[in-house]
Amino acid sequence: MDIKTLQDFFYTYKESALFGRYIHSDHINPLLDSLSNTLDIKEVGVSENNLSIQLITLGEGSKKLLFWSQMHGNESTTTKAIFDFLNFLTDTSNKLAESILKECTLYIVPILSPDGAKAYTRLNYNQIDLNRDAQDRTQKESKILNDLISSIKPDFAYNLHGQRTIFSAGETNFSATVSFLSPAGDKERSVTSCRKKAMEVIVEMNTILQKYIPNQIGRYDDGFNINCVGDTLTSLEIPTILFEAGHYPDDYDREITREYIFYALLASVHYIANHSVTGEGYKDYFLIPENGKCFYDIIIRDVILDSKNVDIAVQYTEELFENNVKFIPKVVKIEDLRKFYGHREIIGNKRAISSENVRNMIVPDTKLLKFYLNSELFSTELTKS
Repeated sequence: MDIKTLQDFFYTYKESALFGRYIHSDHINPLLDSLSNTLDIKEVGVSENNLSIQLITLGEGSKKLLFWSQMHGNESTTTKAIFDFLNFLTDTSNKLAESILKECTLYIVPILSPDGAKAYTRLNYNQIDLNRDAQDRTQKESKILNDLISSIKPDFAYNLHGQRTIFSAGETNFSATVSFLSPAGDKERSVTSCRKKAMEVIVEMNTILQKYIPNQIGRYDDGFNINCVGDTLTSLEIPTILFEAGHYPDDYDREITREYIFYALLASVHYIANHSVTGEGYKDYFLIPENGKCFYDIIIRDVILDSKNVDIAVQYTEELFENNVKFIPKVVKIEDLRKFYGHREIIGNKRAISSENVRNMIVPDTKLLKFYLNSELFSTELTKS
């Protein structure tokens, strides 16, 4: 699949009704209503706060693929890409889409945690992390997902997430814009035939994405935790592909990353549709660099604070305010940060740093909206597209 084809597809099928980080049921319900004219869409249960959880089914092929997004409600990039992908798949004039649906049946839960999505939080209504509830299944959302897995018996499971701006592709100054994982199924992290199948598909996605964002694809840590959904599925011999939608420079709305997630979804499903995935092509998975944690949102370098020469790291925290996600800059470290990188870097040249508000001390866990380097004023507030 060539670069131009994927780019053309994305800009043709991008769902314009979805934008930014705050995506919840009110945003997708009109899209589901429209798609219900051509697709099988049904409620498979309700969340802990009684919001509907929907399952979209399309295709007629023997290869069964199960997708779920926003298991963590504040990880919405993959949800946007899912609807871009659905627009592609439902174009009856597109021969590539037709060929995929002939070979595969896709089962898609666009938002698994609608309460978490509404509140813009990682946790569900009861403050439970659904990705740590795979064994106990104490929550309605966990039971719904487990029932779908049991009834569908997918050949591949797609566990779709988002990750913070701190992650790098290896110990480098390349941001991990997209990361993948074939989760372990035991404490030994055994490379089983099940994992190899997921790895082979990840290799294909990495090959495609390297053409667009070279050196910006990472491999997520495969530390085993049986309470995580992916680890549980691998232990049950269900090949599972975990996506992590990460940061692209200046893309805090995750609209550029969304494009690459669309490419990865299309490339992987196309590969599964057209190949018998045996796991033989798994080895290059281990050439993908494991994620490091080399980034801060801002590093203010080489400044004088309290008579000491230091670097200062600022990280944005995401807070929901009047139905908008606000990025609040907070000081997280004050030390020598030469081994780290900033998505934005401000060079102090040994100038004295002070907060614009003289009552605010520059110490960890405090907001730093504006500051002076000697008499020059700087802002850390995010200018979003």
